[in-house]
Amino acid sequence: MEYKVLIVEDEDSARICLSDMLKLESYDVSSVVTGTQALEFVETSTPHIVLTDLKLPDMSGINVISQIKKMHPNTICMVITGYASIESAVDAMKAGAFSYLKKPFRREELLVALAKAKEVLAIQSENASLRQRLQGQREQFILGVSPGINKVREIIKKVADTDSTVLILGESGTGKELVAKELHRQSSRYNKPFIPINCGAIPEDLLESELFGYEKGAFTGAISTRIGRFEAANHGTVFLDEIGDMSMGLQVKILRVLQEREFERIGGNSTIKVDIRVLAATNQDLDKAVEERRFREDLYYRLNVIPISLPPLRTRGEDIALLCRYFLDALSTRKNKIISTIAADAMEALNEYAWPGNVREMVNIMERLIVLNETGTITLDDLPSTITKNKADIFQSPMATLPSDGLDFNLAVDDFERRLIKSALSRADGVKKKAADYLNLNRTTLIEKMKRKGLLG
Repeated sequence: MEYKVLIVEDEDSARICLSDMLKLESYDVSSVVTGTQALEFVETSTPHIVLTDLKLPDMSGINVISQIKKMHPNTICMVITGYASIESAVDAMKAGAFSYLKKPFRREELLVALAKAKEVLAIQSENASLRQRLQGQREQFILGVSPGINKVREIIKKVADTDSTVLILGESGTGKELVAKELHRQSSRYNKPFIPINCGAIPEDLLESELFGYEKGAFTGAISTRIGRFEAANHGTVFLDEIGDMSMGLQVKILRVLQEREFERIGGNSTIKVDIRVLAATNQDLDKAVEERRFREDLYYRLNVIPISLPPLRTRGEDIALLCRYFLDALSTRKNKIISTIAADAMEALNEYAWPGNVREMVNIMERLIVLNETGTITLDDLPSTITKNKADIFQSPMATLPSDGLDFNLAVDDFERRLIKSALSRADGVKKKAADYLNLNRTTLIEKMKRKGLLG
């Protein structure tokens, strides 16, 4: 990328010297003598970087910076001056200056300052790209561009406007309720009730009355009739979250609802018929639960008409930056704070992290970062140690250490492979054949592993 630089300098020799120096460094350089000329220039062109003297014939460089930042907030403005003072430096920074160089300065000083400016511009460009992609998905509840999420969206689109029972599978924190809401939103029942109930969060003796309701006098404390969730959801959708935690006795009654769309309130004699769609979700392996006789086989088959498997976040490499940007924007607005950027090394660490708590963990971490941040930029130092410890060069640590409290073997192996591949690609500057050689793999094997782990962009 060729960066456009505007030099605002009234001293001819300094202006020409600066211009020649930067052209040799492949910058696209323009130069003017006065502040007025600079403002006229930026009305028709948007430079990436502005270098301005502090004392100009018609106005101060600080005034130039202030007005340019109003027109082009992302333009990097830098002060160069032979009249440096603490007061002028403070005023320049308040106006939006990125850096402040005192004349005479060494060529290396300027080039280092320009390199830092380019890093910020690159981050701004990436953030703008992420926001643009988010804008394109604004109407979608489920954000992401990874193959796994695209497949989930395709299934939702096909089955949303049917009455078929859907079983949503996935680890905790992957967004199972979000999928259920999207199924309801895209169905013809969208303007009818959506009633969620967490089967694992309600004590077993209360869950039945929550689902089916009860008649007055059905038990001690039942001083009036109360309708249950199924009845309240008539013509709408019931979402049974964590259904794998439901007792065997209650599973029998749920099976009847699925088969007949009818039930009785506790203590009641009359049968109540309902027109509902049932969605269910679990993070458990129901095949194993059926084998171990913890879950009824007939209920499993009745629920598993259309399964939707949500991929864990660690396999959604293409989505991590997108989701970080989304939650950063959404939570910043809610917390009334301005967090404009995530530094490149911080974003790299977030990309390399395994996210064992999935999207829910990301939301919590983003909220913590926003609340504690005071600079407007998320840096590597801001990240929790659980994330930054993954930045260590794993090629230098061939021996694995087992934590005292144990670990999830499959998750640890998956995370280790992911970081090996990312490290090899980084060393190979993204060249897959070279990365495969580093790992002693065939190129096709590496590409297949990258596909499975969501690393193939």
